[in-house]
Amino acid sequence: MRYFYIQPQTIQGKKALITEPDAGHIRKVLRLKPDDSIGLLDGEGFEYLARIEEISNHGIHVLIENQFPCTTESPLSLTLAQGFLKESKMDDLVRQLTELGVNRWLPFMAERSISRPDEKQLTRRMERWRTISSQAIKQCHRGRFMDIERALSFQDMVLSAKNHDLALLFWEEETRPLREIQASFGAHPIASVFIVIGPEGGLTQEEVGHAKAAGFHIAGLGPRILKAETATLAACSLIQHLFGDLG
Repeated sequence: MRYFYIQPQTIQGKKALITEPDAGHIRKVLRLKPDDSIGLLDGEGFEYLARIEEISNHGIHVLIENQFPCTTESPLSLTLAQGFLKESKMDDLVRQLTELGVNRWLPFMAERSISRPDEKQLTRRMERWRTISSQAIKQCHRGRFMDIERALSFQDMVLSAKNHDLALLFWEEETRPLREIQASFGAHPIASVFIVIGPEGGLTQEEVGHAKAAGFHIAGLGPRILKAETATLAACSLIQHLFGDLG
């Protein structure tokens, strides 16, 4: 069954309206017709089974036949703080992290960040990232959007990690493995994790020391030096496997 994003405010009782760009995709590409069944995702934790009633230039009018909570969200609340990478790499990560079940994505400026967009560029990028994430939830059948926040300084990013069960910074110069940190928690439940990954040039010793002083655990990802975007995906996959629903 085909799934589409529906804006929650367009749902009125059993009626709903699919707007652009999905409406155009339904009309011009898929060429669906009235009475065809489709699935809907509202990005707020619910999915719907619906039937097309009318196709018009204003949108796709549908009748909702069933509503139920989406069961594909991880039980783990996972935040990823990502040091700014080159533009195309950040775009790719938004899609991949949405698929991996990351709840909150927080880009930050590190000392060695090569990409440093200004406010106008950042606003444009955030709009594109939200579009990419909304497209990704349809592909992976997620119930909720990944929250994408405005860029912070390294210091403000560290402060935002408060109130998480586990705060982790992955650093290429660290030899302590993640499994050792996991073992130190014993049977203590981990429901929320905050991960930090640096930019292409890595984090400085001063930045790592600042995070450690703020309560972060510093971990490595093995003996090989990974590209920043590879490290991000590896770290999120490991955390979802250990504390979430991956594998």
